[in-house]
Amino acid sequence: MADLAKYQQEFNKLNTKYVKEALKEPVNFWGLAGFAVAAAYTQSIIPLIIALFCEIIYMFVIPNLPTYRQLVNQREKKRLRDLNIANRKKLINSFTPREREAVLYLEHQKNKIQENYYKFTGVKELPTNLRTLDQRWEDFVDLLDVYRRRKQHLKSINRQAVHNQLSQAFRAAETSDDEKTRRVQQTNVEILKRRLASFDELERSVKLVEGQLQSIENFFGYLNDEIVTMSTPEKFSLLDFEQLSDSIAMTKQMLDATSDSVGALDSYNREMGNYELLPTSQS
Repeated sequence: MADLAKYQQEFNKLNTKYVKEALKEPVNFWGLAGFAVAAAYTQSIIPLIIALFCEIIYMFVIPNLPTYRQLVNQREKKRLRDLNIANRKKLINSFTPREREAVLYLEHQKNKIQENYYKFTGVKELPTNLRTLDQRWEDFVDLLDVYRRRKQHLKSINRQAVHNQLSQAFRAAETSDDEKTRRVQQTNVEILKRRLASFDELERSVKLVEGQLQSIENFFGYLNDEIVTMSTPEKFSLLDFEQLSDSIAMTKQMLDATSDSVGALDSYNREMGNYELLPTSQS
């Protein structure tokens, strides 16, 4: 029964989306406006009654047409795609000149690879693996953003302050005669130890991302060389795109795990008022 209710809820939500889109259609707006003008001109409510009748039919038929639903879905995909492009441009503009140069050069290389494939093979459509270069370029931008923010985070951390607090908490736990105080300090010791461990984990993640960025750059350069020198399109299809894709996915999973652990400790220190243990500036 719970599953049935869930499916019903999703179905109603889906229908509501198409109904809202149908309401916003220019043809619907101008059609109602036309009836309103007719009613005002004739000083009669008959056009309004006809408009209401037509609107009921319109709202019952149009949102349920498969072709209209397909049109709405295509619009939504385009809107999300345009939003993604705008957000990515905004992100790239926030990079330093050197970082922007790296991003734009890789984009130029990506376009050159695809152009050369068309040029040297004479085909009209790119193979699937070459179309994934667009996604790999986006991965590069996302990873570069993570890399720069984490490096800044590391630079802003007062590691010595954490070491000092750990020493103080350890001594307080060892010398305390009160059991409750000792327990509190021991908890603090464990948290500070985890904080120091998170610094090491963060440093490892920065090195991992740095290596992944270099891997993407080198892969693009390798592809460009291979396309220029390849003898047949079949030879190009043997290149391993999956390995790079799997490597990027693994890196992102590792970054997500690190973000959770570091974020939890930062939240704790913020709640406890240990502001000296937080980064001095965060993007």
